[in-house]
Amino acid sequence: MKYGQRRFIFGFLVIPVILYFIFVILPFGSSILIAFTRWRGVSSSITFNGLNNLIRLVGDELFWNALKNNIIILFTLPIITISLSLLFAALFARGLRGQRFFRITFFFPQVLSAAVVSVLFGFVYHPTIGILSSLLGALGFKELSTFPWLGDTSTVLWAVIFVAIWQAVGFYMVLFIASMQSIPVEFYEAANIDGASEWALFWNITLPLMRDSLRTAIVFLMMSAMDMFAYVSILTNETGGPGRSAEVLSSYLYGEAFRRQNFGYATMLAVVLMLLVLGLSMIGMRAGSQETIEY
Repeated sequence: MKYGQRRFIFGFLVIPVILYFIFVILPFGSSILIAFTRWRGVSSSITFNGLNNLIRLVGDELFWNALKNNIIILFTLPIITISLSLLFAALFARGLRGQRFFRITFFFPQVLSAAVVSVLFGFVYHPTIGILSSLLGALGFKELSTFPWLGDTSTVLWAVIFVAIWQAVGFYMVLFIASMQSIPVEFYEAANIDGASEWALFWNITLPLMRDSLRTAIVFLMMSAMDMFAYVSILTNETGGPGRSAEVLSSYLYGEAFRRQNFGYATMLAVVLMLLVLGLSMIGMRAGSQETIEY
């Protein structure tokens, strides 16, 4: 590399690197330091308390309950979302009549923010005036027409997960359609000549050639599963549901920081959550890091 090229590249990189250091590295380092302190967040008095926050976290039943809920979401959200998205993508990629209308309709929830979608579904789930209650009553399910979906420990978490799936399916459907339509039709024509079934075409041609899109979807959905703050906070009115049965790590640390003013402990929770997300992202990227198939 010539000297002039180095100066040119350095000139473009120096400002982004400085900004990254100021807005990412420094706050991250400060968070690690605060995680080992006792601080209310509204005073200048910060007391170092060693490993007390970490010890408290290990024995905190609320932390383990929130982590359990995140793990449930981690397994259900990506599997159901990707399965439904692949199903709809396979249908609409075949050129069905009205596919443009359905693509727009399915993608529309992604245009809305998670907060707006959560508010809307708060009305949908309402036990007396909600659309779901009216629909179930009209279908003859009288015992379910007034069921408190967000007020029952057995259903509140699944109700929250359904909202996240409903919003995400359209985006990944469009992503998968674009990936499917980029596959050369010659592959399918050759397989059809050999007598391959529709399932064989999908399993042996479509899925392997969609590896990069699937890996991206898995990583993004895993990160979303470890968040879920907006859905849980709005749908449960920041309570985590009855008995905290829908509490997740992000909503728990928010409550510790801004309702109970335990900023030191909340920061420890945030650091642990960040490490979990980082680890899951690395696992997801490495799981699909095989050599890319070129065509």
